[in-house]
Amino acid sequence: MTPRRRTGLAAAVVAAVVVVAVAVVLVRQGAHDGGGSGSAAGPQPVPTPAVPAPSHRSCASHPDVVVRNGPDLEDALSHARPGSSIRVADGTYDGEFTITSSGTAKKPIELCGNRRAVLSGGPVDGGYTLHLDGASYWRVVGLTIEGGQKGLMADRAVGNVIDGITVRKVGDEAIHLRDNSTDNVVERSTVRGTGLRKPQYGEGIYVGTAESNWCDVSDCDPDHSDRNVVRGNDVADTTAESVDLKEGTSDGVLADNTFSGAGMSEGDSWVDVKGNGWTISGNRGTEAPEDGFQVHQILDGWGQHNTFKDNRAQVSAGGYAINVTKQHDGNVVTCSNVARAAGSGLTNIDCT
Repeated sequence: MTPRRRTGLAAAVVAAVVVVAVAVVLVRQGAHDGGGSGSAAGPQPVPTPAVPAPSHRSCASHPDVVVRNGPDLEDALSHARPGSSIRVADGTYDGEFTITSSGTAKKPIELCGNRRAVLSGGPVDGGYTLHLDGASYWRVVGLTIEGGQKGLMADRAVGNVIDGITVRKVGDEAIHLRDNSTDNVVERSTVRGTGLRKPQYGEGIYVGTAESNWCDVSDCDPDHSDRNVVRGNDVADTTAESVDLKEGTSDGVLADNTFSGAGMSEGDSWVDVKGNGWTISGNRGTEAPEDGFQVHQILDGWGQHNTFKDNRAQVSAGGYAINVTKQHDGNVVTCSNVARAAGSGLTNIDCT
């Protein structure tokens, strides 16, 4: 979809990042139908980026504090320190909640609950229901986030894990990593019901910033929201793309997610890839609006050296499973990808 204006915070210098090297190689055989012509050469997939170390505690069983209303939650968030754990009791918590403190790689801060613990941001033309504002090394686990213009927003956020949350009924996108947010993980989460304010802004998971908004968000520089991992999520009932990986982002992983394009009114694929060096593997999609996955070059030097492998696309439309809109740019589509009911076939470049 076309870039749009977004309001943002002034960029800040991101603090030191502790890197834990993890390399995952998936080797599988697959089948495909269709194909196309183009370059068969390309780079090897990049290593899986750093994954923040998990907490050795369980917030659910051994919390430092249990909160039962909105003011208590705000107070607990404001007083959280490295190693703190906050459990949100079942119930509805009205308001917009902001996190500004940080844990450490060895002592993350945990905020947890279950799906009956609901942070409700109110009207869909409001603000951010949960905002990690310069907050690093948090684990946000199991909660439900609903309402507000945006569900979960992360700005200048490093080393956070968003695990098993549900985001639903939001005005624009559900989960957004922005403003040089790096080395975060969004996993095992569910997205339903986006774009209730403006359907064209209703992405499920959004990484980075459109070039047209770099001057609002990142001092006119690229938004290097790099090395983020988006894996094992279930994204459906979005008005725009399930996932949008913007120009300026690099070396992330999009793996083992499930997408549905049923009812998508403002996107023409489940996934738009506009950054560099992303590994897109093991994803499953159904009912694409046109193509399953698309690669775009919004700016020179971006939309390059991305690798697609082991994805299964039940397209059920006239496009490709994987459409690389500009060839000879180092993007790789392996023959282990599988296309079903794709009118144009697997891809418009030669698979390898």
